[in-house]
Amino acid sequence: MAARTKSRRRAIDLLFEAEQRQVNASELLRERLATPVTEAPLNEYTADLVTGVVGHWTQINDLLATYSQGWSVERMPAVDRAILRVGAFEVLFGEVPEGVAISEAVAIATELSTDDSPKFVNGLLARLAEVKPTLV
Repeated sequence: MAARTKSRRRAIDLLFEAEQRQVNASELLRERLATPVTEAPLNEYTADLVTGVVGHWTQINDLLATYSQGWSVERMPAVDRAILRVGAFEVLFGEVPEGVAISEAVAIATELSTDDSPKFVNGLLARLAEVKPTLV
C-alpha cells in the first residue's frame, strides 16, 4: 500500500473513531500524535488530512448534504461520512489531482463499506469536482 493511501486510510480511521466515541477529531489527533497507539506513528499527511477536514468541517458537510441527492449526511453510514469528508477535502482543497483523490476514496469505500458505497462515493465526489470552479 502506498504511503499516501495509508495516510488517507489512517485519517479516515481517526475521523471514524472520533465520531463513534463522540470526541473532537482534533483532540483525538493531538492525543495520537503525542502517544501513538500503533507501531508506526501518524505521519504528516494523515495529520494534514484530519486538520484540513476539521478546518473545513461545516463547508464540507454542507456540500455533501447539498449534492448527495436525497441523503442527509447523518443518514450516510459513518464510514462513508469519513471517506467522503477526506475525499471532499482532497478534491476541494488538496494538492493531489482530483481524479486521484476520487479514485483513492472509491478504493477505500470498496474495501471498508457496503457494495453500493463505491458508486455513491464516486458520484458525489465527482459532482463536487465538477462544481468546484463555482465554489471559489
